Amino acid sequence: MRHLGGTRGGDEGSVAIEAAIVIPPLIMFVCLALAGGRLVTSGAKIDAAAEDSAREASIHRTASSAQAAAQAAAAESLDDQGIACASSSLAIDTSGLNVPVGQVGTVTVTVNCTVSLADLLLPGVPGTKSLTSTATSVVDAFRSRDS
Repeated sequence: MRHLGGTRGGDEGSVAIEAAIVIPPLIMFVCLALAGGRLVTSGAKIDAAAEDSAREASIHRTASSAQAAAQAAAAESLDDQGIACASSSLAIDTSGLNVPVGQVGTVTVTVNCTVSLADLLLPGVPGTKSLTSTATSVVDAFRSRDS
C-alpha cells in the first residue's frame, strides 16, 4: 500500500548537503563583489585626488610651490575620501608653468595608490592592488609668471 502525505524516507540529510554545496560559492561571490566594489570606488576616488592635485598645482607660479601644493592636495583629497593607501606615490610634471605668457601650458599629476584587499580573505585575490590615475590641468595663459 502507498502512503500518501508525510515525509519520504531517505531525504533527511539532503538540506545539509545542498547547503554545503551552495554556501561556499555564494560566499566567494559576495567577496568578489566586495573586492570589485572596493576597486571601482577606490579608482574613482584616486581619479578625484589626481584632478584636485593637478588643479591645485596649475594655479601656482613656481614649480616648487606647485609641487608642494599638489602633494598636499592629493594627500588631503585621499584622506577626505577615506582612502588609506598601503603605499602611494605622486609624479608631477610642472613644465607647463614655464611657458611664455600668452601660450597655453599644462600641469600633469599622476597618483599611484596601492589599495589593500587582504581583509577580504578571498583565495586567488592578491593582497593589494595598485591603482593609478593621471589628470591634467591647463595653466592660465595670461597669468603673471615668476621667474
